[in-house]
Amino acid sequence: MTTTVTPLWRQLAASARVLAGLRAGRALTPQLDRVDGELRPAVQALTYQALRNLGRAQALRALLARRAPPAPADALLCLALALGWRVEDAPYAPHTLVDQTVEAATRDHALRGQAAFLNACLRRFLREREALVEQSASDPTARWNLPPWWIQRLQRDHPGRWQAVASAGAHQAPMVLRVNCRQTPVDVFLQTLLDTGIGAQAMGEFGVMLERPMPVQAIPGFSEGRFSVQDGAAQMAAPLLLGRWPDRSSLNVLDACAAPGGKTAHLLELGVGRVTALDIDPSRCERISQNLQRLQLQARILAADAAQPKSWWDGEPFDAILLDAPCTASGIVRRHPDIPWMRRETDVPQLAAQQSKLLERLWPLLKVGGQLLFCTCSVFREEGSERVETFVANNKDAHLLPSPGHLMPRNGATPDAVPDNEPVDHDGFFYALLEKLPR
Repeated sequence: MTTTVTPLWRQLAASARVLAGLRAGRALTPQLDRVDGELRPAVQALTYQALRNLGRAQALRALLARRAPPAPADALLCLALALGWRVEDAPYAPHTLVDQTVEAATRDHALRGQAAFLNACLRRFLREREALVEQSASDPTARWNLPPWWIQRLQRDHPGRWQAVASAGAHQAPMVLRVNCRQTPVDVFLQTLLDTGIGAQAMGEFGVMLERPMPVQAIPGFSEGRFSVQDGAAQMAAPLLLGRWPDRSSLNVLDACAAPGGKTAHLLELGVGRVTALDIDPSRCERISQNLQRLQLQARILAADAAQPKSWWDGEPFDAILLDAPCTASGIVRRHPDIPWMRRETDVPQLAAQQSKLLERLWPLLKVGGQLLFCTCSVFREEGSERVETFVANNKDAHLLPSPGHLMPRNGATPDAVPDNEPVDHDGFFYALLEKLPR
């Protein structure tokens, strides 16, 4: 049987098209889904590596060519620079990368006429690498791989920790599983993994962190619903909301903005009697249904706008509400390195206004004595503590209970002491638990 090896120039050309699309505002995942199946794994790997070095690549390109070339050529040049600027991390030998980049330009009709320019820039980079890299280091975007406005916001929001937060995105997030405790105890599931040669360790009350990522279908128990993939910080949501209720069988809980259903499933795994899972996108609601079916769980799933309760609420107050609100996702850059390059500074106040609207519209649906957990996967205070402070100031029946607040992205290798209630490795998150008081 003959194995066909896809030429590197094709991989680079496809990756550059994805990068150009991202810069034009097209989301990463749908673009990768449209790449030919034989190319997709390599293109995804190359694109992710490039995105984790895009700030440096853009600074280097500015030194090599003061005027940016046409978008397709600029994307290919920045891709090559991102992949090759640091020799120890380069996936290919420097001259191979240059030759295949030029080959991609020669063969792609959208890049014809640019091959000589790209060749000149990359050959110069090889000759002057050390000086150019040193010169680019003075550019904050090159240093932190984040847009200037993002860096400035981190410096303002977290003056004592902003550098650690900024550098977190350079590290690939581990693969973390949440064990379905209705089916399997964590220690039993962990032993099953170890017995099958999968390196892993327990993390938190429900989590298992793998030594290296792998396809979920290759992990024992996936089809039987014994686990879900979920970051350690996200696993904190359901226990935080349900902590005051030892018996949850009679609870009526709303999971607003629920897709793809990870937190819905966790609520049910922890014994909640009735869960309404709400999402505005019908296709995303189908994902909730599929995930719950695999886990052998059931919820009431509604495709509706959480900010318009009159269109879906039956009038029965909820004991608890989980509001995982739309946000910039600035806390999960290490998992999604495209986020800083897709977001704009104007997105932050727009999303913050949407979060405030959801809080105001959902609060009346909560019973007196009930609790609402507001969370976002953001490290920006405008999408966290500032939203809650404003809401509590404007709603005298809202009482802020002891809450984790802002959780900064944490690398498992970080030597800092880890609080007992916090995973050793997690994304950036914000949590605020609110209790509804009698008026």
